Amino acid sequence: MKNLPSSDMLLSRIREHEKLSGGQLVLLTILLSLPSILSQFSTVAMEYIDASMLGHVGALEAASVGLVATTTWLIMGLCSALSTGFNVQVAHLIGARNLSAVRMVLCQAFATAILFSALLALVGVSLSSSLPVWLGADESIQHSATAYFMVFSLFIPMLQMTNLMSGMLRCSGNVRVPSFLNVLMCLMDVVFNFFLIFPSRTAAFFGRELQLPGLGLGAEGAALGTGLAMSLTAILLLYFVLRKSPMPSLKGSTLKDFIPSRDCLKKAFIIGAPIGLERCVMNGAQIMLTTIVAPLGPLSIAANSFGITIEGLCYMPGYGISDAATTLVGQSYGAGRRRLARRLAMINVSLGMAVMSVMGALMYLFAPLMLSTMTPEADIVTMGTTILRIEAFAEPMFAAAIVSYGAFVGAGKTIVSSLMNLGSMWIVRISLALILAPLYGLRGVWIAMCIELCFRGSAFLLRLFCTRWEREVLAPYIKEQKRKEKTA
Repeated sequence: MKNLPSSDMLLSRIREHEKLSGGQLVLLTILLSLPSILSQFSTVAMEYIDASMLGHVGALEAASVGLVATTTWLIMGLCSALSTGFNVQVAHLIGARNLSAVRMVLCQAFATAILFSALLALVGVSLSSSLPVWLGADESIQHSATAYFMVFSLFIPMLQMTNLMSGMLRCSGNVRVPSFLNVLMCLMDVVFNFFLIFPSRTAAFFGRELQLPGLGLGAEGAALGTGLAMSLTAILLLYFVLRKSPMPSLKGSTLKDFIPSRDCLKKAFIIGAPIGLERCVMNGAQIMLTTIVAPLGPLSIAANSFGITIEGLCYMPGYGISDAATTLVGQSYGAGRRRLARRLAMINVSLGMAVMSVMGALMYLFAPLMLSTMTPEADIVTMGTTILRIEAFAEPMFAAAIVSYGAFVGAGKTIVSSLMNLGSMWIVRISLALILAPLYGLRGVWIAMCIELCFRGSAFLLRLFCTRWEREVLAPYIKEQKRKEKTA
């Protein structure tokens, strides 16, 4: 193991136009993917922890969080879209070895993110009382859902900073620091939730009774615990980028550097706007699915929420590998290595499908055990097991869609991929869910999901393996290079 090259060394060989063997490309993919997978796991683990702790408080508390989950995903998606618009620029500039421009983009991204997230937080707080009513929630869970979403909204700026700085470091090839801090954030979330969700109680440890303090805030406490953990993580990331990171770094920046330029904002918009629009429409579809599930009753809402959380643990490796694909394709694209970019995309997709096939099998086998750790309600465990075992068969094709999408994002080509996601979700999943839910209840909704994910994965594989993919993705770079050659 000591003789294996590091990810930094292999990435530098991409930027220096040195040749890499097939084994080195696979190794580089794994080296970047593993920390990203760990980071993604910790992110979903936070949702799992919140859901599990609330599940032991009561099914209504868990259902209230599940009700607004799709809306919180929408906000997370918008924050991610803004970050991606700048992160991809950084990956391209690092690939082109233009480090002074990297700092400028980082500064402008920082200023833009502060303004955007503050506005988003204001909108979220103002809508918090009306949202559960719009989603068709039962009166028994409206208060808890409102409290959870309001507290979540207040911490949106910290969510944005965490997302932006983590993405900047990953696009530079530094996956270790954001991954470590995400794991730390998960551990902090456990500690905060322990004292904020539950009331003061007595517990027995090694034959002794201890009085444990607690505020008993329920769903509101879960949001507060997550927000506090996220805030501390954002502070640590900012400190690292300001003081420790060699690239990208805020060191040496002046106030003028933070003023967004038209060119930088235009590029960020071209890359991020399709993603943002896609996340809005995709999460609109998720909200539509929530309105389909809501009339099925609190038990179905809770089972659906728990099922989504557990499935997240299964597909997070795919998103970790997708992060690696964005970095690798992005830097290869910036360095002008079009064949290498396509080859790395293929390697990442193959790895993602293999890993998520294993995860799907594990989810099928251990679904009852995982659900029982989240709730003592036998009916919810039974219902949740059924829907998770349906979904397990879609995981390999879901991986194909996730990782292919990450590769196209790395190349800065997001419009077609976003349209593919939108069409698949609205035309296939929503239509099937509307037909199957009245016939099969919650099972029908998840059957529709399984069919749609298989369809989406097949569509992305078709595009990825199409012979025109390379020219389509890299045509702007080639055109720019020819223009520079003519000018010279």
